[in-house]
Amino acid sequence: MVRRKFSIGWVCALFFCSGVPALIYQIVWQRALFTIFGTNVQAMTAVVAAFMLGLGLGSLSGGLLSQRPGAAPVRMFAAVELAIGTFGIFSLWIFRSVAAFTAGVPAGEAGVIAFALLLIPTFLMGSTLPILVSHLVRISESVGRAVGLLYFANTLGSAAACLVAAAFAMRTLGESGSVAVAAAMNFAIGFVVLFLTPRAGSVNDAEGPAAGPAPALGLANERLAMPVAGAVAALAGFIALGYEVVWYRVYSFLSESWPVVLTAFLGVYLAGIALGSFGAVRFLRGRAGETPWRKLRTIANLLVLASLAGYMVAPSIAFAAGSGRGHHRLLFALCIFPPGGLGAVLLGAIFPLVADVSVAPDTRAGGRLSYIYLSNIAGSTLGTLLIGYAAMDRWPLQQVSTLIACGGLIGGMGLMAFSRMSLPRLGATILAVFVAGAAAVLVSLPVYSRFYERLWEKGNITAGHRFKYVVENKSGVIAVTADDRVLGGGHYEGAYSTGLIHDRNGIFRAFSLSLWHAAPREVLQIGLSSGSWAQVIASHPQLHKLTIIEINPGYLELIPRYPEVASLLRNPKVEVDIDDGRRWLTRNRDARFDIIVMNTPANWRAQATNMLSVEFLQLAKKHLKPAGVLFYNTTDSGEVQVSGLRAFRYGFMLQRFLVVSDSPVTPDPDRWRRVLTSYRIDGRPVLRLDQEPDRQRLEELMSLHDVRGRPLITESAQLQRRVGRKRPVTDDNMGTEWNLPRRR
Repeated sequence: MVRRKFSIGWVCALFFCSGVPALIYQIVWQRALFTIFGTNVQAMTAVVAAFMLGLGLGSLSGGLLSQRPGAAPVRMFAAVELAIGTFGIFSLWIFRSVAAFTAGVPAGEAGVIAFALLLIPTFLMGSTLPILVSHLVRISESVGRAVGLLYFANTLGSAAACLVAAAFAMRTLGESGSVAVAAAMNFAIGFVVLFLTPRAGSVNDAEGPAAGPAPALGLANERLAMPVAGAVAALAGFIALGYEVVWYRVYSFLSESWPVVLTAFLGVYLAGIALGSFGAVRFLRGRAGETPWRKLRTIANLLVLASLAGYMVAPSIAFAAGSGRGHHRLLFALCIFPPGGLGAVLLGAIFPLVADVSVAPDTRAGGRLSYIYLSNIAGSTLGTLLIGYAAMDRWPLQQVSTLIACGGLIGGMGLMAFSRMSLPRLGATILAVFVAGAAAVLVSLPVYSRFYERLWEKGNITAGHRFKYVVENKSGVIAVTADDRVLGGGHYEGAYSTGLIHDRNGIFRAFSLSLWHAAPREVLQIGLSSGSWAQVIASHPQLHKLTIIEINPGYLELIPRYPEVASLLRNPKVEVDIDDGRRWLTRNRDARFDIIVMNTPANWRAQATNMLSVEFLQLAKKHLKPAGVLFYNTTDSGEVQVSGLRAFRYGFMLQRFLVVSDSPVTPDPDRWRRVLTSYRIDGRPVLRLDQEPDRQRLEELMSLHDVRGRPLITESAQLQRRVGRKRPVTDDNMGTEWNLPRRR
């Protein structure tokens, strides 16, 4: 008996639902692995590459499975969903168990381990598209429409998952809760399919696969060669992910790295890709008899237009930011800014069209599609690696955007030449593309001249205002304002100032180590920024060695330009290691310090939990000597403060900084006075006690009150009462990272 096929609508609905948990897994798993292997760019690149490699291998396996005689694709899809859900339930436990033995390994080994951890689930995820395409081709008799519908449904599901994660899941459920919801969805999809299959049927094993190519096309011998199709798919993937890296950097600087905003941006970007895929389906409807060469010209036009639209996104965002009013409204409005949406839509239409002109709708459609899908994934991976890891480390954003645009324009023109276009028409088209590209560059030049200034000021930009310095590299963007404030990724991170008298950056806290510890001889500082704190600590009269861990080497380029801190990097007591702080502590298990100082990022920024969670604090505690002290910034977060009190027995607050230890800590102003009066930086005394302002400043500090008479120190008991009911920050709940953005 031959059963009815699972309808197109049902399959698309199921694949939409499948896209939701897939994206939740991606967000959570990558975040969990970054916690294990570090958030420096090498470790992050290794994790992302491992994720993409698993998807690519999975696509090949799915294509091969779909070609087996008697294959029932929808049943296979159900089995894959159940397998993904099973892995999802245990995934975080598996990751954390492996982390106990492998965390802190070099980036190359981290990539291998990440690939091993992600191989099973990503392999399964990558297999689903070729499997379901083989089913829909038997119904629609069109590869392009089958791919477009499935790509639309799945990507739209992923876009919805981004919005759900940003608005609800990550903040309220945390990592484990989000994964549990995703796994439940996988199981629901799998069981629904298995329940409905005996009634509505997938394709009965007895029915066998559909025979031969669809007669409506009649173009089996005129299809685009697979190597060419793969190259086009790879180029489209390269451009899509290359631009995503560029736009992500822009939004990171604009939003000061709020995870909610960045995830919402990703969701809108994926929604644009989905709409483009659906547009391709509409385009292909009624064009079954059209020659592949005409469709190839359409693909070439899409590549050209997508490259130009993508290039204009960054300057358009900067122009809007520099002209806008209202910080929060602006951030979310920019997520759907026309050039970005247009670029995503155009890029999303390319993959289904490439599949349509290269893959015949026969029994081998799923297998052939898997090679194109693999090429697309390979191009996407290459775009992430070459743009995010290599190009960003060598050129500024404008040049990187120009490089991606040129790649798309050249690829588009090459396809036009390949599409049997007449020579006069080809010449006119190439000239038009060249003129359009040159016009885009010329139009964007005025905006790029003060690009990051516009993003930072958000509508308050003044004529002639420029940053003193801008350092762009693969680790991020560092800017220095005209008044010597340091911005890391769009967020204030300090100022170039080491003076106690005119203390503009709270530098007295760096001078306060002797208030808490009798002999801070060996100090670890996580985070370098301007180098002002490091210069003060390196000049401490009792110091023997200062170890500094900094994730972005760009700060080292700026320090020699400022006399206040220029000698820091020449100081024999100072050692600087470019690494992730958590990763460094894990790798250097035997290192012990009298004090660990962390001028930690704001608690709401992306990846802040890596240095604020109870788990991290317990790791840091292992690196303290007896009577050792951990001294770090809480940015007024009660959750961060209660986390410190959970991890350590004793705690004080010095303004926004928490001082915690497992040994009793008693502030000693007399000891601090003796140290301050002998303090010298570059041979010059910090306090000249023969001058009245300096004597007044010393007495003010010794009173442990600020200029308004407010106490600088919050005692442990008072602190416990104030924050005792707050939720501690953990690696799983991620603290306040996923809260809605606050006003600057």
